[in-house]
Amino acid sequence: MTEAAELPQAPMEAQAVFGEFLPEAVRYAELLADAGVKRGLIGPREVPRLWERHLLNCAVLSEVVPEGVTVCDVGSGAGLPGIPLALVRPDLKITLLEPLLRRTNFLQEVVELLRLDHVTVVRGRAEEVLGTLQPVHVVTARAVAPLDRLAGWGVPLLRPYGEMLALKGGTAEEEIQGARAALSKLGVVETEVLYAGEGVVDPLSTVVRVVVGESPGGVRFAAKRAKAARAGRVRRRR
Repeated sequence: MTEAAELPQAPMEAQAVFGEFLPEAVRYAELLADAGVKRGLIGPREVPRLWERHLLNCAVLSEVVPEGVTVCDVGSGAGLPGIPLALVRPDLKITLLEPLLRRTNFLQEVVELLRLDHVTVVRGRAEEVLGTLQPVHVVTARAVAPLDRLAGWGVPLLRPYGEMLALKGGTAEEEIQGARAALSKLGVVETEVLYAGEGVVDPLSTVVRVVVGESPGGVRFAAKRAKAARAGRVRRRR
């Protein structure tokens, strides 16, 4: 039996979440179960639980993302949560940021196949694109790193008063407590744990929401952004 054959049918909840874009969600699930496994982007054991554990778990993040904003999905990997979010929220302008070539190739293929015109794939690390990627309203991430390290990558990409939404597990509160000093240095002014997906996923998706003030990333990253902006202006004049 092939890995793709083990993919279960879309559950009833998927129709409610993805609506008219359910066919695209099904195609994405098929790509993950086939090419995603072959290219090592997800493990074969994840195929039977792709819908509940991955697609729906990520899609319900849309419940806490404001309308019409720009989003950067840091360490997008196989497109989680960025692509499920894009399928349910065509009002968003989403950048999938991923450093590994084999993953960005897969992401670009998915974006083109599903005709996600509001999604852009960028290859690079968060610290590398600082100053070249336009600051965004929202940064998303899932299973990328502990909160203190993740914030160091994602928070500097935000606009003033933007927010980072990180899908986490049962240790979310502990991660916040352990990261408070690092978050404060990064200009974070508010943190909270949110839960999404009632009636869709069980357990609910746990989201750590981190809100920044007027200086995302703190003083050190403000200087980096200013330097990058000056370099950009010089390049344009040339």
